Amino acid sequence: MLPGGISLAVIAVVALLIFGPKKLPELGKAAGSTLREFKDATKGLADDDDDVKETKKDEKQQ
Repeated sequence: MLPGGISLAVIAVVALLIFGPKKLPELGKAAGSTLREFKDATKGLADDDDDVKETKKDEKQQ
């Protein structure tokens, strides 16, 4: 196995060779927006789960 920094460099070089320098920024933006949407969705699910727990807790106290 390669150390972390070297493996990232190898991945970057391979991506550059496969996609070319013009496509890489587009791919980076697409990956970033996908990760942002995923993070927002998982945060929304966690918030919904917290709301359900609070509702059940309130019902038990009454």
